Amino acid sequence: MSICLRRREFIAGLGGAAAWPVASSAQQQSKPTIGWLSTQPRVARREVIDAFRRGLAEIGFLEGRDVTVDYHTSEGHLEQLPSLAADLVRRRVAVIFAQTVDSALAAKAATRTIPVVFLVGDDAVGLGLVASLNRPGGNLTGVSVLVAETAAKRLELLHKLVPAAESIAMLSSANTSSYAGSQAEVRNAQSAARTLGLRLLPFNVTTDSEIAAAFAALVERQAGAVLVSGSVQLILRTDQIMSLAARYALPTMFVYSPAAREGGLLSYGPVVSESVHLAGAYTGRILKGEKPADLPVQLSTRFEFIINLKTARAIRLEIPPLLLALADEVIE
Repeated sequence: MSICLRRREFIAGLGGAAAWPVASSAQQQSKPTIGWLSTQPRVARREVIDAFRRGLAEIGFLEGRDVTVDYHTSEGHLEQLPSLAADLVRRRVAVIFAQTVDSALAAKAATRTIPVVFLVGDDAVGLGLVASLNRPGGNLTGVSVLVAETAAKRLELLHKLVPAAESIAMLSSANTSSYAGSQAEVRNAQSAARTLGLRLLPFNVTTDSEIAAAFAALVERQAGAVLVSGSVQLILRTDQIMSLAARYALPTMFVYSPAAREGGLLSYGPVVSESVHLAGAYTGRILKGEKPADLPVQLSTRFEFIINLKTARAIRLEIPPLLLALADEVIE
């Protein structure tokens, strides 16, 4: 979840080994290691790492002083996750933090004993990560950022922006991604479209060429705006999507705030830094000796709506006063 964007994401987890942290005197005598598993390069999302560190510090752990963090990244290549996860398991890390759905699934497949704290934009129970939100029941717990559940709100905001549009396109990776949340996003958006009297034009894309072809097609079909799902494949290609949206002067809605801050028109979704902070605190609690099975999955509770007025002016679009009043942040 999320999270993330413009470059790539980390990843790791696979195998099984290692008892609960702080379970042996040997572990207590040396710094525990946290395995960071994602698809995004460490340098690309500094604020995410900083939020995780704040969560750890809240529990009394400072990176470097009390713990070390082993950053593993696939640079956007999801197929590398199993081997990266396996390496973390071989290193016998104390806890794995899995930043995305794909990372969490790789970590779950990798180990039944090393604690895993995940950050996902989908239903953790539906994905099979935990038995229930209140009682995870295994070696995984974490934070769900409710991306799929807010798809209807994103479509509603787009409709308020372009009320005359009869069709809105949606880019997702619903048929090709392991990110099951992309499928749920499409379903929720389709249901909202029917309620709003709109026609939703879904495009399943993962590659640069597919995205370029989708924009050409949705322009031909006279889509009035574009809704972008929160799948990792599309997060990694945010720059291309923003460029095409600017070329065709199409209002485009993203899930995560960095897209709007970096040139996208709109974003509505969870405050990722807060969710990562919660995941960092959970990681710290596990290092203190608590077990994932006893830590309920937390749900994101804060969402933000961001409008980039610079982008609106560039595509000669006037933002209605009502939308400006609803925005949590307006970028001049």
